[in-house]
Amino acid sequence: MPTDIEVAKQIKLKPITEIAAKYGIERDEIELYGDHKAKLKLSIIDRLKNKAPGKYVDITAITPTPLGEGKTTSSISLCLGLNRIGKSVLGCLRQPSMGPVFGVKGGAHGGGHALILPLDDINLGLTGDIDAVALANNLLAAFIDTSILLKNPLKLDPTSVTLKRVVDINDRAMREIVIGIGGKENGVPRQTGFDIAVASEVMAILALATDLKDLRKRLGRVIVGYTYEGAPVTAEQLRCAGSMAVILRHAIKPTLVQTSEGSGCLLHAGPFGNIAHGNSSIVADRMALKLAEYTVTESGFGADLGMEKFFNIKCRVSGLVPNAVGVVATVRALKMHSGRFKVVAGKPLPDDLLKEDLESLRAGAGNLAKHIENVALYGIPAVVAINRFPTDTDNEMTELTAIATKAGATKVVVNEAWAKGGAGAETFANAIVEACEKPSKFRFLYDPSAPIKEKIHAIGTKMYGAKGVRYSPAAEAAINRLTALGFASLPVCMAKTHLSLSHDPKLLGRPEGFTVPVEDVRVSAGAGFLYALCGTMKTMPGLGSDPAGAHIDLDDDGNVIGLF
Repeated sequence: MPTDIEVAKQIKLKPITEIAAKYGIERDEIELYGDHKAKLKLSIIDRLKNKAPGKYVDITAITPTPLGEGKTTSSISLCLGLNRIGKSVLGCLRQPSMGPVFGVKGGAHGGGHALILPLDDINLGLTGDIDAVALANNLLAAFIDTSILLKNPLKLDPTSVTLKRVVDINDRAMREIVIGIGGKENGVPRQTGFDIAVASEVMAILALATDLKDLRKRLGRVIVGYTYEGAPVTAEQLRCAGSMAVILRHAIKPTLVQTSEGSGCLLHAGPFGNIAHGNSSIVADRMALKLAEYTVTESGFGADLGMEKFFNIKCRVSGLVPNAVGVVATVRALKMHSGRFKVVAGKPLPDDLLKEDLESLRAGAGNLAKHIENVALYGIPAVVAINRFPTDTDNEMTELTAIATKAGATKVVVNEAWAKGGAGAETFANAIVEACEKPSKFRFLYDPSAPIKEKIHAIGTKMYGAKGVRYSPAAEAAINRLTALGFASLPVCMAKTHLSLSHDPKLLGRPEGFTVPVEDVRVSAGAGFLYALCGTMKTMPGLGSDPAGAHIDLDDDGNVIGLF
């Protein structure tokens, strides 16, 4: 099988204006960024406001291995399959961060014959949205330190500042730094650090804003720290929110690209899935639902993380109701969840994991069952899509199908689009069409007006399967403070590992009897959610000894090589 970039080079791309016209997008509603990508104006949503929306599908997954299970590939596969059976479809995906691209995980363009294109542009900055997020965030950081230095009129306590500077690369040396050294003209010395750009609140705001006006309001509500008396200090008070909105005025427009078989896909925003809410933008979804019969979006990591946040945060803000959920499962992940194999990011899979092993598959099956149950908690039908790898056997496919059916999946299908393109995803597409027509009654997991602890308890016990929640003294104090400040009615974004249903990456399969530890609770007032920290979460990844960036270069003709 050729590499992704070799497959991509064999595909003749259509002009993006042709892709846009296919969905009834008018020429004055697009802003070209070359021949094969374009920004779409938000005026499309206003023009089509009276048009009935299409069907809304979210793609989630079981708890993945550190290598990932091809969830983005499956999302694109579904788009290819729906297109192939004659349905108008738009994908809505997050924009890849360049941190993983140059690190270990790689990009987010799909794989094999299920791709979004142009592949290199998508993974190397696209139309500059992440750069705009970083600039807006870092402008606010500069305003903070300038205000502290120049007489500190807001009485901002330097030790309380929560906002960090950001950059879109993996740079562990920047996690903890001291700034303002070298004399008074350089600022007030204080300890701070850098996050990766996609972990910033500004990125979360971009994904959750409903229009430009809403974006501006949310930026103004960003809390950067607290006064000596404990009152929050905002970007609005620092008089920076307006400039931040100006920087982001084009970034709020989704970017239209194309799949490997000529359907459209909107790339927009890219918040982390285990720290932030892990979903693409509300703006892109709203636009796609008016332009196509089916909108396929994707939420980060498993149903315990991105899907839970999709429902309880994103859908709560957007008012949109999903029709069906696709749960991506793989043989290798369920074997790993048996606890018999060690999978390490950046290293080949163990040889024994690649051999037929029905016993290990059954031993790890509880993880899949729990994720199917998680979808059912929201009253939405779940289709399980088995992302088949070349080493998977027919016996394993049969066994996994039986496991998923017993667990309550509406339908179980094998997705072979990686090898066969849209032809390998027709069964998946037909199953989703059928699921979208089934009666459903969507419901949220909790009432946002409930006390903070009640919301956290609902997520921990119902979604993760914990027996309860334990709060550190710092978390107890934070909950009391945030309640007193009037933030208790916000939904909760849980920050935890993506490698387990629990808070502990070592607890594989379907762990039971554990207690979720909440170490701290903080507020992202601009994004509009509280986030509970379940253990130590790294918001700035690091590079390994042999990062992907060491193999990326230009050939003699200026073409990107070694990317994927």
